[in-house]
Amino acid sequence: MTVPPLHFTAPEGPDGAPLLVLGPSLGTSTILWENAVPALREEFRVTAWDLPGHGESAPTAAAFTVGELADAVADGARALGSDRIRYAGVSLGGATGLELALRHPELVEQAAIVASGAQLGDPAAWRDRAAQVRAQSTSALIVSSGQRWFAPGSIEREPVLSGRLFHALQDADDESYALCCEALAVYDVRERLGEIGMPVLALWGEFDQVAPEVRSVEIATGVRDGRAVRIADAAHLPPAEQPEATATALLDFFAGEGRR
Repeated sequence: MTVPPLHFTAPEGPDGAPLLVLGPSLGTSTILWENAVPALREEFRVTAWDLPGHGESAPTAAAFTVGELADAVADGARALGSDRIRYAGVSLGGATGLELALRHPELVEQAAIVASGAQLGDPAAWRDRAAQVRAQSTSALIVSSGQRWFAPGSIEREPVLSGRLFHALQDADDESYALCCEALAVYDVRERLGEIGMPVLALWGEFDQVAPEVRSVEIATGVRDGRAVRIADAAHLPPAEQPEATATALLDFFAGEGRR
């Protein structure tokens, strides 16, 4: 296992503002957050990172865990000059956020876990998907990913961004994608949620079948200070499907209104 190198975007926002780190879902890139960033950068210096072999991050052939992704995110945040951050991540990026809260609690002030869970999916299914991608490439996942990613009407509302997300999936490095699947196959922090002490917001999309409401409720009730909030008319990619609602939920939470 190894800590993979990750690419971070140059922070956008007011000088001296707190750093907000945004994490991606599997198969996407930093463009997932593009339409939400304008609202977020009013209050924060905003940076986003890419998974190994996705977007601008270099591919890897070395296995890694979700915890090691969290270590890489912590390294990247500190390299940007911050020793305290806010964090928001989607799906695998959200799982990384929970690991970040467990492994680097001194770094994370608040964490928003979007369309994710303390455990995700069936381990055998993740290994099967890894094998499929190695045999057929990520192009074989376009149809099934679209069915998982988007709520009814989402593609029609955001046709350009949706198309770019499909291209990001097609362009992802096959081996790196497969290794992400294998990391998710062994990811499970359900028994450790009670160790997380900072405020946590668990956001779920109304139509999400990958990480439905029960996953967010599990997080919100398992951590010491948690809250679960629904994003209407979204499935698995709320920042792309409902950027305004997602940004509003995050800004309210980070301002303290999400705390109990």
